Amino acid sequence: MADDRNETQDEKLDRKWGDLLQELRVMQTGAQLTAGFLLTLPFTTKFPSLDSFQQTLFLVLVVVAALTTAVVITPVAVHRRISGEHVKERLVKTAHRLVGVGLTLLALLVTGIVVLIFDVVLDRTTALVTGAAVAVVLAGLLVALPLKLVGPKD
Repeated sequence: MADDRNETQDEKLDRKWGDLLQELRVMQTGAQLTAGFLLTLPFTTKFPSLDSFQQTLFLVLVVVAALTTAVVITPVAVHRRISGEHVKERLVKTAHRLVGVGLTLLALLVTGIVVLIFDVVLDRTTALVTGAAVAVVLAGLLVALPLKLVGPKD
């Protein structure tokens, strides 16, 4: 499909950068909300009763939340550092890759939180089955759907 926009290369890069910033804002909010949920857990009365699997999963999820936050704010930090260096094309490509990594981490975080909650509330088998189902749905929404919308490349 041909791009019928009448824009210069610089205008195209500016548009793509603006689009990426909007996506990063959405991801950052999601990462902050999930990290906030996780950070409250150790201060609940139920936390000491978690078994070693649940405590390990919790700590892994805290690390994934921290990494997700770092990945989604990196493009902005890089932009601040290299602004005016005339490397926007590299910045946009790098930010595009980081958004992909951020989406993957966010999907892992959501899946892990589902597993943790179901494991605490119900049982491990239900938690793992539900987590697998959530992972499949997220893969469908975040990977398969965008590929389907683009269609085959000519």
